[in-house]
Amino acid sequence: MKKIFSLFFGLLLVFPTMAQDDFLLENHRKKAVIPFKLINNLVFIPIKVNGVELNFLLDSGVEETIMFSMEEKKEVSFKNIQKIKLRGLGSEEEIEGLKSTNNILETHGLKSTNHLVYIILDQSFNLSSHIGIPVNGIIGYKFFKNNIVEINYQKKKVVVHSNNEKTRDNLERKNKVIPITIEKSKPYVYATAVINENEVPAKLLIDIGNSDSFWIFENDKIKLPKKKFPDFLGKGFSGDIEGHRAKVSKFYLADFEFKNPIVAFPDASSIKNVKMVKDRIGSVGGEILKRFRVVLDYADKKIYLKPNNKFKDPFTYNKTGITIQQNGLQWVQETVHFEMVNVVNVGDVSLKGDPKIGQQDFKYKFQLKPIFEIVNVRKNSAAEKNGLQKGDIIISINKNRPYKYTLEQINQLLKSEDDVWISLEIERNSVLLKFRFKLEDEL
Repeated sequence: MKKIFSLFFGLLLVFPTMAQDDFLLENHRKKAVIPFKLINNLVFIPIKVNGVELNFLLDSGVEETIMFSMEEKKEVSFKNIQKIKLRGLGSEEEIEGLKSTNNILETHGLKSTNHLVYIILDQSFNLSSHIGIPVNGIIGYKFFKNNIVEINYQKKKVVVHSNNEKTRDNLERKNKVIPITIEKSKPYVYATAVINENEVPAKLLIDIGNSDSFWIFENDKIKLPKKKFPDFLGKGFSGDIEGHRAKVSKFYLADFEFKNPIVAFPDASSIKNVKMVKDRIGSVGGEILKRFRVVLDYADKKIYLKPNNKFKDPFTYNKTGITIQQNGLQWVQETVHFEMVNVVNVGDVSLKGDPKIGQQDFKYKFQLKPIFEIVNVRKNSAAEKNGLQKGDIIISINKNRPYKYTLEQINQLLKSEDDVWISLEIERNSVLLKFRFKLEDEL
């Protein structure tokens, strides 16, 4: 099953940027430890912006700091605001935004002053509904530039080390060291792909903000495998990103071999606004990176990798064919049962009686719960063949209410093997409909 929301941002700013301070360790610290949430292979860290804590996607695939979904955070104040145009991945045109300077960003002993941020005004650009938690921004190059950044996917911690040779010597003893390049403020690594029985040298963007394993761009030498299916790959700044998914025979990253990874091939129209560096043919994303402890050292142009216990996990994808997102909240009435226990007086001592012979009672409580909606149905998928449609509201999954789970947990529920039956109850135009279908392997 593919992750519900594959992120991949190549931001093109119409207005030129300006120099500003990067993230630095405070008070001569040797390191800063930042806890993170791992959702759909993506890393989300807390960062205070001008004193207000927000959630940011950590993304090595973007140069500048971008903010959005600010309607719920009106207390954040910005200075020196200018109107600009933003353009990036997706098939639509540029969108309106703001540029703000002199901002203070800080988290767990890291601080950046006079920080430039770009603010997306379009409230329809909302990662929160796809991720299931509030997401207010994306942090990129400025976070990585001056420090050695370790991402421990198993412990869910980002460790920012001071930039010195002692740290590097320690890393080299314990990890596989792979050279990288830094081009246009982004890291690239050389790999090898075996596609349609052809061995292809692969220069890849190291993209922590992409939840897939690999993205590959078609060209004269790289063609889509015969077994494939069209799919929604994610959302960029300028619209939806469409493409195909297929298995490739092998992928090599230094000495590490990945057999039969599921690879995304974005359509040409979705990447038309991205200015590619020379010889780049794709990206390596979170589905691969989460199998390692990853350390990025921009200054010394190296990536350090150490496999963890996820390294040999199989590559899977969404065999249902539906993409679900959280779409608002609803009041839900829940029944809470409690027991009335008899109390027996024995002299001056009160003893509790057997609760089984006591009275049982209940009360109601109302809570706000998320609404989950189908926002995309893949063509020729099991879901489409059985009549599910975009806009259907999920009422139950395998007879369980969806609001009992996070969006991440729902994705895991739908991540089933072949020959598994899925039961869904949905609401469409105020009518309840039930579906039950068998998952199909399209690859």
